[in-house]
Amino acid sequence: RHAELVPVSYPWQYEQDPRTIRHWSEIIIAPDNEHISWTILRTDIGAAVGLASIGFRYLIELFQEAAYGGLGGLLSGIRPAHLLIIPVLGAIIYGPVIHRYAREAKGHGVPEVMAAVAVRDGKIRPQVALVKAFSSSLCIGTGGSAGSEGPVVQIGSAMGSTLGQILGLSPERVRSLVACGAAGGISATFNSPVAGAIFAREARIVFSSFF
Repeated sequence: RHAELVPVSYPWQYEQDPRTIRHWSEIIIAPDNEHISWTILRTDIGAAVGLASIGFRYLIELFQEAAYGGLGGLLSGIRPAHLLIIPVLGAIIYGPVIHRYAREAKGHGVPEVMAAVAVRDGKIRPQVALVKAFSSSLCIGTGGSAGSEGPVVQIGSAMGSTLGQILGLSPERVRSLVACGAAGGISATFNSPVAGAIFAREARIVFSSFF
């Protein structure tokens, strides 16, 4: 029997027959092995966010080299005015990208994650992670006034939320994975895993049922 596809809020989410991801997620996170399954799932999210953080740093370096090594050389004749021109050129690129593909990616990152948890049960669109990584790395690499903490938190949270939605988990568990992603982002950014967990708790991203 063919699966009946009924589109909902996100492109990949469909009400399908029992032989799909949602069915297997219920088997994997069954009551008899829930603790082990959640430990593995949370660890996977942390590892994935850590790798994403490394990629984010390399992306910043790539844009910085392109902006001040390549473009900066072409603008050497108007120094030091190029220090004002390059950040503006970066903003001209990443501003429309954010506006077109993921407006949630604007801003610091942490308030947007907290709003997603409080208002949308932790649901964050998957493109937020990609748009945030591109726009923030371009902003930082071209000399914009921004840091890596907020972007990495939002990128990690978006990754955790996306996984939870793909598996069809409950809102409570999606919020838990959002918290894991946020904690993983802070841990990778500052090389401090304990501080990452404390940050997630203090920022009220995760509820008491998680701890």
